[in-house]
Amino acid sequence: MIKEYQVRVLPQQASSEQEIIDFLATDKGIDARTVNHVRVLKRSIDARHRSIYVNLTVRAYINEMPQDDAFVKTVYPNVSDRPQVIVVGAGPGGLFAALKLIETGLRPIVLERGKDVHERKKDLAMITKTQKVDAESNYCFGEGGAGAYSDGKLYTRSKKRGSVDKILNVFCQHGASSSILADAHPHIGTDKLPQVIEAMRTTILNCGGEVHFQTKMTAFKLSASRDEVLGVEALRQDTGQQVHFNGPVILATGHSARDVYRYLGEEKIEIESKGLAVGVRLEHPSELIDQIQYHSRNGRGAYLPAAEYSFVTQEEDRGVYSFCMCPGGFVIPAATGPQQIVVNGMSPSNRGTKWSNSGMVVELHPEDVKQSLLKSEAEEPMNDDLVMMRFQEQLEHMCWTQGNMQQTAPAQRMADFVSNRLSYDLPASSYAPGLISSPLHFWMPSMIVKRLQEGFKKFGKMSHGFLTNEAVLIATETRTSSPVRILRDRETLQHVTLKGLFPCGEGAGYAGGIVSAGIDGERCAEQCKLFLEQIK
Repeated sequence: MIKEYQVRVLPQQASSEQEIIDFLATDKGIDARTVNHVRVLKRSIDARHRSIYVNLTVRAYINEMPQDDAFVKTVYPNVSDRPQVIVVGAGPGGLFAALKLIETGLRPIVLERGKDVHERKKDLAMITKTQKVDAESNYCFGEGGAGAYSDGKLYTRSKKRGSVDKILNVFCQHGASSSILADAHPHIGTDKLPQVIEAMRTTILNCGGEVHFQTKMTAFKLSASRDEVLGVEALRQDTGQQVHFNGPVILATGHSARDVYRYLGEEKIEIESKGLAVGVRLEHPSELIDQIQYHSRNGRGAYLPAAEYSFVTQEEDRGVYSFCMCPGGFVIPAATGPQQIVVNGMSPSNRGTKWSNSGMVVELHPEDVKQSLLKSEAEEPMNDDLVMMRFQEQLEHMCWTQGNMQQTAPAQRMADFVSNRLSYDLPASSYAPGLISSPLHFWMPSMIVKRLQEGFKKFGKMSHGFLTNEAVLIATETRTSSPVRILRDRETLQHVTLKGLFPCGEGAGYAGGIVSAGIDGERCAEQCKLFLEQIK
């Protein structure tokens, strides 16, 4: 007999299969000797009150052996002789598009400007050692995209439950723990995700697809009437060779491919600026966050994970909120070129570091940015469609000049920032390239500073102890999403004027994280299949 139960248990009772069996035996009157296995289907922590509970949905196998159904497997056929589709970018949007193409019987040709996930890791280490960023291989560019080495969080607000489950099951099929199917806020971890990504690449290759690294798209191949994309021109960066690939194009280049946005603007291919959230990375001691969130001086104890938080408020008609919260994680240098400082966060699978961080950002609209351009930019002609991107670039460059013109990041203690005081020293931090004390309240745009200051005051009242000089603000968090939307038809997902071009994922302005980018990649692949069937 297989039965499912919804139970509310103490953290220790949720800590192991045997503990759960023992609880079911007592609470449900089941003979523990007859329970061969329990599988956790859903798990969430309720930390709203002094007593912490874990809500579980469990499947109990009573006098029955468990089935091999921890996740649903997708069948990927051999597509060596099938029509090909070009996928530009090997982030989550591109990888899931490629896998879906195989599933539907098409052959993906994946082009990635950066290196494979393991070679890429060496370039990340060099950022700290040399204080220099490889413009083609960094925390944003390379196999796996921005998510590969910046956390692997799989939480999404998408309402398409079936699509979300499909993405999570594909991750499990390629080596992720099946616990991601149960957790309310699933997370693979930066240390585990590279192996999963490599397994996805292996599936693509084994099924007859292709993956080309250090191959940077430089232009579209257009029809004579310039109303259809027939393929792409690309540069092999290791050899300098110009190459071309034919077929419809799924464009999944991620939110930091500014050269692609500039190319689209120069070619008059329809794009538009979109809203963006900009701010800082806020880092606390993880022990302090545990104490605050779990309402205990002892912190999380032996059976609870590193605590998470989420804050949101409105200040002067703009949202102020926490973003990409990384409990037990690191702050990382996420610039994609010289003379930039950008920070992001990540966590290993055990979330076991001494620090917890999140982006603390302010919602900005294009009209806000136009009014606050630096004088040097105001004197130059400007494409309104790229105004948010230009603002990002300005702020990142300004941050670099404040950080000794290296990857040393300007920083300020949290309470000092709120009180407009310079921090004369800084707390220990996970940010490996190093911090330098800087008056963020003085040089960052006032439309961001004032809203953050008021937001922090409110968050400090919501959670006593959160607003503290034990926490440090690290500048600057600018890559929360794409600054541009590449316009596409709502039904066909093709570009509004270019047939055969499918703007995809976060970089196209249609996703906000790993799972939503994966969902959008699958949708683009399905529509590409329909497009090819229609033109036969």
